[in-house]
Amino acid sequence: MSMYGRDPWSGTLEINTVTNETQQSWLLSHGHTKKKKKKYVNLGCIMVSHNLFLWTISTIAIAAAIAGIITLILKVPLHHHNPPPPDNYTIVLHNALMFFNAQRSGELPKSNNVSWRGNSCVQDGKPEDLVGGYYDAGDAVTFNFPQSFAITMLSWSVIEYSSKYEALGELHHVKNIIKWGTDYLLKTFESSADTIGNIAAQVGTEDKSGQNCWIRPEEIDYPRPVTKCSSCSDLAAEMAAALAAASIVFNDDRAYSKKLVHGATTLFKFSRDQIGQYDSGSEGARFYNSSGYFDEFVWGGAWMYYATGNSTYLNLVTTPSVAQDAGAFDRGPNYGVLSWDNKLAGAQVLLSRLRLFLSPGYPYEEILRAYHQETNIIMCSYLPFFNSFTRTKGGLIQLNHGRPQPLQYVVNAAFLATLYSDYLDATHTPGWYCGPNFFKTDTLRDFAKTQVCDILYLCQNFFCLYQFDLKKVKYNLTSVLNCGCGHDCG
Repeated sequence: MSMYGRDPWSGTLEINTVTNETQQSWLLSHGHTKKKKKKYVNLGCIMVSHNLFLWTISTIAIAAAIAGIITLILKVPLHHHNPPPPDNYTIVLHNALMFFNAQRSGELPKSNNVSWRGNSCVQDGKPEDLVGGYYDAGDAVTFNFPQSFAITMLSWSVIEYSSKYEALGELHHVKNIIKWGTDYLLKTFESSADTIGNIAAQVGTEDKSGQNCWIRPEEIDYPRPVTKCSSCSDLAAEMAAALAAASIVFNDDRAYSKKLVHGATTLFKFSRDQIGQYDSGSEGARFYNSSGYFDEFVWGGAWMYYATGNSTYLNLVTTPSVAQDAGAFDRGPNYGVLSWDNKLAGAQVLLSRLRLFLSPGYPYEEILRAYHQETNIIMCSYLPFFNSFTRTKGGLIQLNHGRPQPLQYVVNAAFLATLYSDYLDATHTPGWYCGPNFFKTDTLRDFAKTQVCDILYLCQNFFCLYQFDLKKVKYNLTSVLNCGCGHDCG
């Protein structure tokens, strides 16, 4: 029988709030307060309540202050100041979110502010409705495996940093992006059912609507095949993670959040009941190959616990054999590299969060402590003081060991490092140990900042390479790769 305990998330952990507020919302029970005796003030001719006296004096003082401010405003000429221009990080965030607007499939809303995109592939799945979601890149194929991971990661960022999104005016935007994805995922299986037999894994194929036929999605006028799977634990568990994480994002909409939780529960049950890899013998293996499904069990199970508080999921992810099968302690060449294929590093940070803020104790403490220790080791591996990964001369960490498309792994590592440093700060933990050496949390922030800075530098100069005659460009490809932030690449 499932047992439901306290809310394991209890709203967002806004990193910019003080720790005692976090503890009050997560950890501390509400005690009983004693009824205070009323106090009075003797004004000579009359006895008045102490609170009424303070309220009267305060009202007079505030009224006087407001009158003074109004007088000052009327006497001082007004100067209209333009708001300061957005910083580079704000611009980059806006453009990154715009990418999702550009990749939308289906009938686009009027708010989709990409002028050169229109409705596309509005017949997908017929007679079923599989319209929507996101194209994976410059082609027109909808792969649910990487798409679900993107939605999970976006949701995680909103859960932790919603106030920052709001301050930049992007909170509503990013929530719409997430909902566009979750609305589509709910279409890919019988989301109202408790038990399902298959899910849609992919819409489109490289033979026509994809890698070999690069045309505008709006111009596609041929049927797009749907690939379904009946034994795909990795895909189903990742989709469950996406819906579970999004349910926390939308906890202000109880009906929709509940719908997402139900869908996530159905998917995770399917992933455990019908074991197998989604890409076995499928076209998806050529582009988004899955190396296993136990990492998705830990990742998806952790998100399911956060979304539901159901201890069944916590029991699963803290089972030593599951952690072992997921490779939690293997420390191979790709250890600590978070991607759409391997979510283990993200799951370990997520479970370290659980230990830091809730400390559920026995019988979970031993394996949670092991996950926490592995998280420390992962953070050590990101630092330049160790030789876990090579770096370019400019300092960009090569998490995929020189293979193509390195930046996705770098930004994921920067995100995890930032999260973990904020978790430690929020619990008044000044740093962590790498062997006998102690490192402060600022070390992780410095790592994250330099990596993002190097990526922006690379993007800026690759843009130059594409825009101008290569012979006239000051930077060639080699210098761009070897130089980074703070380097003179002249």
